[in-house]
Amino acid sequence: MALKETPSQTAGPFVHIGTLPEIAGLKAKASERRNILARDGTLGERIRIEGVIYDGACALVKDAVLEIWQANANGQYGSNDFVGWGRAATDFKTGLYVFETIKPGATPYRDGRGQAPHISLSIFARGINTHLQTRLYFSDEATANAADPVLQLVGQPDLIATLIAQRDASRPVYRFDIRLQGERETVFFDF
Repeated sequence: MALKETPSQTAGPFVHIGTLPEIAGLKAKASERRNILARDGTLGERIRIEGVIYDGACALVKDAVLEIWQANANGQYGSNDFVGWGRAATDFKTGLYVFETIKPGATPYRDGRGQAPHISLSIFARGINTHLQTRLYFSDEATANAADPVLQLVGQPDLIATLIAQRDASRPVYRFDIRLQGERETVFFDF
């Protein structure tokens, strides 16, 4: 007897309750601030990443959850001084998400070539069957970005632009808005 495929299910409108109960007003440990990766003693330039997520109709997605994974300032993952993983939800009123972290160092690509400093993001939201994966690169790393093997695979400048977070000239804040569909849709990866 052949088994039939089960129907797909989206993350639903309440994904944040299971992954970030404190933002839904549920009891959580007081020390849980998963969107703050930079702690006392963390080496590297402290930065803030903020942005919003737009759906295909250009409406704000105010109930999404984002996870990031990044290297430390020396380009190493999972080091003793820096875990490199975080989770944040978009604000229910403004749609804004925020991470307080450090700027990562360059890491090697699977073939040994250098990659530009970047942060990997996973996005969970209503209407998405499986999480979406993308990367955030930094606008002030133009030389490294030009040589990055993943950005070279993307190829087209207008598509690459969807992966570049813009730094505020007056403070260490990078703006990274994500578009799930439509005009200027963010590049998503299958890896």
